[in-house]
Amino acid sequence: MVEFQIKTGSRNQMINIDAQVRQALQELDATDCVATIFCPHTTAAITINENADPDVCHDWLENMNRLVPADQPYYQHAEGNSDGHVKSSLVGVSEQVIIRNGKMLLGTWQSLYFCEFDGPRTRKVLVTIT
Repeated sequence: MVEFQIKTGSRNQMINIDAQVRQALQELDATDCVATIFCPHTTAAITINENADPDVCHDWLENMNRLVPADQPYYQHAEGNSDGHVKSSLVGVSEQVIIRNGKMLLGTWQSLYFCEFDGPRTRKVLVTIT
């Protein structure tokens, strides 16, 4: 298993982590396998989405914030990050990617993204292979 850190800069952010995952796969000497990319945080997530147009991430975050707004009178959790917990559960904390010849088999426009819902923070991501 390989662990790497990400420093996030804002409360709602998507960060492309392809380069860090590729480095982790090299360290794991991954060839033909399945990689699991996991974040052990309750207000963050991992997802796969388009990498070509930066407006995709903007639109994704805007719509996520509309679906799960930060300030709602019905949140009972008093820490002020209830929306982050809901968003993390909706998106999920891991993705699996097929690895062939040491390379991730992502689609032409796909990338892995770390989703921050409670930053800025220093976060960790774990990568393992099976």
